[in-house]
Amino acid sequence: MHSQMKAALLTLLLIGTIGGVAFAAGGGHEVESGVLLKDFLYRIFNFVLVVAILVYFLTKPLKKGLAGRREEIEKALAEAKQTKEEAEAKFAEYDRKLARATEEIAEISDAIRREGELEKIKIIENAKQMAVKIEQDAEKAAELEVAKARTELQREAVQLAVDVAEDLLKKNFTKDDDARLIDEYMQKVGELH
Repeated sequence: MHSQMKAALLTLLLIGTIGGVAFAAGGGHEVESGVLLKDFLYRIFNFVLVVAILVYFLTKPLKKGLAGRREEIEKALAEAKQTKEEAEAKFAEYDRKLARATEEIAEISDAIRREGELEKIKIIENAKQMAVKIEQDAEKAAELEVAKARTELQREAVQLAVDVAEDLLKKNFTKDDDARLIDEYMQKVGELH
């Protein structure tokens, strides 16, 4: 940064010198060259003095401002990293819960299947003793009962999953999350237009 300031000062000095030479070389006025040179050197001195004063008084505030900005950016990056880690942890937790729910559904399905098999054996034993028509009616009733039980268990499993998700959202979803989601949505809508 210090070398950039030196380069800027040298550039301004060079521009001032070239401008002064061009002004001095311009025709139309008959002035002694010593007076013109003295005036030009005086102007260059004033310019360099003003630039030096500006550099002296503006260097510290600029450095402080840039350092403060750097700290803000580092803080924002740290917060973003922490938020990402928290989100990944929540995702892992939800993934575990989903796996657990899938296992429970499989267990319920196996239990229903076992019950269905037992019911089927009973129906078959009774059907052997009864007429063909009664055997067909009993099998239809058993299948309807199994389907009804499956539907009821699936409905209860879905309701349980919805209740768990609702409780988690109520516990973990804050006003800041709500505001953040609204801001993200507004940004996306703004990008579409």
